[in-house]
Amino acid sequence: MRAAEAVALIACAMLGIAPDALAQAWPLRPVRIAAPYSPGAGPAVFTRVLAEKLSQAWSQPVIVDGRPGGSGFAAIDSVKSAPADGHDLLVVSNAHVAINPSLYAKLPYDPDRDLLPVAMIYRTPFYLVVRADGPYATVPALVAAARERPGTVSYGSSYVGSPSHLGSAEFEFATGTTMIHVPFKDQSQMYVSIANGDVGWAFTTLGSALPLVKAGKLRLIAIAAPRRADVLPEVPTLAEAGGPAGMVVDSWLALMAPRGTPEDVVRKINADVNRLLADPDIVEKLRAFGFDAAPGTPAELAAIIRGETKRFAELVRRTGAKAD
Repeated sequence: MRAAEAVALIACAMLGIAPDALAQAWPLRPVRIAAPYSPGAGPAVFTRVLAEKLSQAWSQPVIVDGRPGGSGFAAIDSVKSAPADGHDLLVVSNAHVAINPSLYAKLPYDPDRDLLPVAMIYRTPFYLVVRADGPYATVPALVAAARERPGTVSYGSSYVGSPSHLGSAEFEFATGTTMIHVPFKDQSQMYVSIANGDVGWAFTTLGSALPLVKAGKLRLIAIAAPRRADVLPEVPTLAEAGGPAGMVVDSWLALMAPRGTPEDVVRKINADVNRLLADPDIVEKLRAFGFDAAPGTPAELAAIIRGETKRFAELVRRTGAKAD
């Protein structure tokens, strides 16, 4: 038995709670969800929406603890060593648990040893975004500029190792170009930099770029997906727009817990999240952000992480992407 599990059982005994009734008694105090995103980023905004619903369901405050930057290290570190009783949770993307293990020579956490999959929340495709009145009105125009002036066209990413970073590296590889990677600690600053013309382009989710798209500062010129999105059917796929065929850049958001969190608590959190993903208010918010609800079991989430870890390891090898 793991030490954390033993602590949970002792706590149950002290409170007069049978181990199999732990989930019914949980939560016993406010729940914290650490989020490795800047406050205005789509994942952070939606996490706060979900947290409000979970607060109502659990009759306890659910606090979103924003810890952006550092490729998610700060947020993950704050949870991996927390008591494994379900009161400290973490939202992560595929970047944190499937990309970073291949991208970093020394990772300050082990996704499998330190974290436990709890619930998938949503999936989202990425769009290629440029300045609305800038020089890259089309994908061929962007590629042509990068080929004519190697090492001068720049692209942004929300952080080193993010899906946007790996997707951009794959785009470079597929188009035979060399560009400059500009990672940002604050994702909102990346969009401002593109709108100002300081950075050329980026792969982005709709939810994060939407405010500046609506303001006419940014333009989505392609979606890195097999088909067009229902929410923006006028935006072509990369292949339709004259870019590389078969490129997919996407991400997902999931809840994780410290390894050792009791199975009954994990199942309860999973069931409540899955139920809320069908809530009309949540469904409307998901649609507004361009996110697709992705309910499932903890075992299914674990299988997704294993599969994507292998896929991204091959992508890192092929593109030569790396992080210090």
